[in-house]
Parts: sequence; structure tokens; C-alpha cells
Amino acid sequence: MEDDYYVSSEDEGYYEEEDNDREDNLEEEMMAYVESETPKCEVSSTKVISKESLLAAQRGDVQRVMDVLSLKEYHARTLLIHYRWDVDKVLAVYVERGKELLYEKAGVTIEEHDTSQLSSEVMCDICMEEIPANEVSVMDCNHCFCNKCWTEHFIVKINEGQSRRIKCMAHKCNAVCDEAIIRSLVSARDPTLAEKFDRFLLESYIEDNRKVKWCPSVPHCGNAIRIEEDELIEVQCACGKQFCFRCLCEAHSPCSCQMWVQWLKKCVDESQTVNYISVNTKPCPKCNKLVNKDGGCNLVTCICGQPFCWLCGAPTGANHTWDSIAGHECGRFKEDEETDLEQTKKDLFRYTHYFNRYQAHKDSLKLEATLKETVERKIKYLEENLSSSKDYSWAINAINRLFRSRRIIAYSYPFAYHMFGDLFKKEMTSEQKTIKQNLFEDQQQQLEASLEKLSMFTQEPFEHYSEEKLHDLKLKMMNLSSLVDKLCLKLFECIEYDLLGKLQFSVHRIVSYNSDGVEKASEINNGAEIVRMVEFTAELKGSLNKVTRSTL
Repeated sequence: MEDDYYVSSEDEGYYEEEDNDREDNLEEEMMAYVESETPKCEVSSTKVISKESLLAAQRGDVQRVMDVLSLKEYHARTLLIHYRWDVDKVLAVYVERGKELLYEKAGVTIEEHDTSQLSSEVMCDICMEEIPANEVSVMDCNHCFCNKCWTEHFIVKINEGQSRRIKCMAHKCNAVCDEAIIRSLVSARDPTLAEKFDRFLLESYIEDNRKVKWCPSVPHCGNAIRIEEDELIEVQCACGKQFCFRCLCEAHSPCSCQMWVQWLKKCVDESQTVNYISVNTKPCPKCNKLVNKDGGCNLVTCICGQPFCWLCGAPTGANHTWDSIAGHECGRFKEDEETDLEQTKKDLFRYTHYFNRYQAHKDSLKLEATLKETVERKIKYLEENLSSSKDYSWAINAINRLFRSRRIIAYSYPFAYHMFGDLFKKEMTSEQKTIKQNLFEDQQQQLEASLEKLSMFTQEPFEHYSEEKLHDLKLKMMNLSSLVDKLCLKLFECIEYDLLGKLQFSVHRIVSYNSDGVEKASEINNGAEIVRMVEFTAELKGSLNKVTRSTL
């Protein structure tokens, strides 16, 4: 086996130079590579929200709005629910359109009302009865109704799933009712329903929040994930589930979400089986059982005894010669029928080609899942028996690179199936499609070949190697890991810029390449969140004051 198969042409100098200076430089580059491959202790931009931290996460955003706009808690929550928990959007509307329009759109009414000025009895406009003043409730909009009517109204709305924005009963009043009054009146009638109301308000932080989604794990782990920026990101929950935040499917880069959804439908759709049946079988015209032709003659006989023509499916007699069936002719129909069958066969063959390669890499990924434990055992053996070196992170890094790249190459086949199929047939001419397909497949095959070589290296029994042979394997694995990383990046760039980026009528985006793999969401640190919230509020107040002064 040649030693230069795992390096690119510009890297061949690694093994042709023999002087000590070159060897020293190589060691420095290898150390730099190890540092680049070693996970950094950076704060993730995605956060895991557990059941315990959900309330703290919601309160954090509510408190930010309360502090900046000097609002009560339920007013701030009403604003955030209306603007889908987007704090930046709330503050942007406040700056651009003013406080009055901000409150009006969200149904927030801030008016002082004095219940002491009410007479001893109040006419309820709902039940039309005189009610003692201590048995009525007044909302911020100054509409006053009896507690019984309010309670019935609240119960109906909660049972209808409208807990997040229960509006006033008055005609054409858009004001959202006070949470405290709702909670007090409902709990007096039905404490369980009051708990349901509070749970709906709490879960609104996830259900109505563009930046927060439940983890799609089955069975559900109870966690949610919060992102900070673009929703086109792949994340890993604390439970280990990796998924696309946008479509909540499994992590599928370099496929776009639209492509992946269509691929899943294609895989589970029984139409592929139907296509196979339509190509290889015909129904008997007498008993309708499917018949498979196992010979060259176009006269076939069902197990019920009925002979029929394979080309058109019509019943015939049993008399025939090598070139015709007695009393039967279907030559006019034959050409179109054969054309349809041939196209169906081609479509099925094309799908099978891409599916088999996708499934093969998925199967390899499952088989290689135990490889990390094997490599760790080998490393432990070396650490106990070989004292000259204690750093074997290069082996673990190679395993991690293998897993990440194997997943990428697997999902590149569903991408190719759609990219060069019928999905974009109006976007490219036949010649353009051929050129682009060749470009993509060249990149894909380079990555696939290097990946298989890396897989082969990781399975070597290096725990029994001599120090010199182990050092040589180390060089090869580190260099090959770096090469695979670069090829993955090139494949993503080819897809993002040369293929999807050239489309004129369709918009397909993919997750940008991350050398470290799917981003792991970190747990919310309540102390750090509070500090961040205070700093943000102080900075934002200063900015808003400047904007207000400049506007005036």
C-alpha cells in the first residue's frame, strides 16, 4: 500500500523532506492541528431549557421588558406573547412607532381606576342584574362586570385554549384581562383549571416563541432548545437528540429542509413498491391476482387457468405461435406501453441507486458507533504499557471526525437525488445539470474515498505497534483527518454556492459547515442569565433614552 494516498499534492512535502528543521515544523503543525481539533470550552449560543429552568427563562425575558418599559409583569408578558416572545421586536416597535401603538396592538391598557368610587351596587351589563360592589371586578380598560360572569367567561376561554390572551367581555374591547384576577376567580371555582391556566402561560414561552422549540425526542425528554440567532441551525439537546431547529427533523445537512422532507416522504411512500409491482407484474383479467412473467413468451397463464397477453393484459386463448397469439393483436398499443414501463424502471433504478448508498453509510455509522469504545480501550492499554507518550487525543479526534463526516456523506445522497432529479428541472438545462452533477460527484467521491481510508486506519491494532510505527500511524491519521475536514468544507461550499446559490426561482438554504459537528446546547446558568439581563437592560435603557431625546 502506498503511503501518499492520504495526502493532497501540496502536502507531499511532509514525507519527502528529511532535514530536522522540516521535521520540527511538522511537529508544530501537528500540535496546532490537535489544538484545533480539541473541543474548546466556549459558551454555546443555544441553550437547553429544562422543566426546572423554564420559569426562570420566561421571567428573564419578562423582566427585561418590565425594566425597560416600567410595566407590570402581566403587561410585559402580554406584550411578549403578542410579539411571539421577541424582546428585540417589542423594543423596536416601541422606538419606531411609540408606546401607544405598541400597547394598542398587543391589547395592553394602562389606566388608573378607583374601585372605591363605585356605588354600593353595580349593574352588570352581561347578566343585567344589580350586583354588590364587592362582587364585581374592574379591568384596566375600566370595564366592570360581576365576578360570576367574569368567571364563566374565563373558564370558557381556558377550555378553548385561549389562556394566553383572554380579552375583555365588552363589545369591541381589545384589552387583555389581568392575570391575577383570572387566577383568583377561576381558582375559587376550579383550582385544577387555574393550574391549567398557569401552565398555558408558562408553556407559551415555548409554543409561541420563534426562538424556542421543544426537543423532538421520543419519548419526550421534557427539554426545549433556545437559539439566539438564525433558526437554520442543527443542535444537540442534553438528552443526546440531534435535530434541525427549523424543521425539527433529524440533523440532515447538507440537505435543505425541503429536500429532506421530500426524501422522507419518498422513503415511506408505498408508491415505490407500487412502481415495482407495476413493472414486474400484471393482474389476471379473470381473478385479478398478480402474475409475474418468468419466461420470454408474452402469453402468460394465471394459476386460475386464464391465459392473457402480457403486453396489454387482455384475456386470450391458449393457442399461439412464437410471434403471435391466435385471434389477438395489440401492436398499436405496445409502443406507448413499453415507453411508460421503461420510464418507470429508470425512475425506480435511480431512486434505488441513491437510497442504497444513503442506507449503506447510515449502516456504517451504526456499526462504527462502538468503534470509539474500542479505541478508548486501546488508548488505555498504551497509557499503561507505553510510557514515552501520554497524549493520544489524535486517535479520539480521528474517530470524531469519522462520525461527523460519515453523517455528511450519507445525507449528501438524498441531496443529489433531488438536486439532479425533477425538483429543479426548470432551473437548469440538460447540459448545465450534467456539468454541475459531475462537479458535485467529484467532490463527493473524493470525500468518500478519504473517509473510507480514515475508517480503515482507526480499526488498526495500534495498541501493539512499536513506538516508531505508532508515530507513523499518528501522522497519517492526523493528516487524513485534516484532509477529510477540508473536503467536507469544500463539499458544503460547492452545494451552497455552486449549486443552490445559482438557483433563480427556488430558495433552498442549508446549515453552514461546522467542523466541530452539531452544536451542543448548554444548560442555562441562572446566575449568568441574571447578570446578562441586568447588563442588557442598562445598556438598552441608555440607547432608548438617546433615541427619545433625538426624536424630541
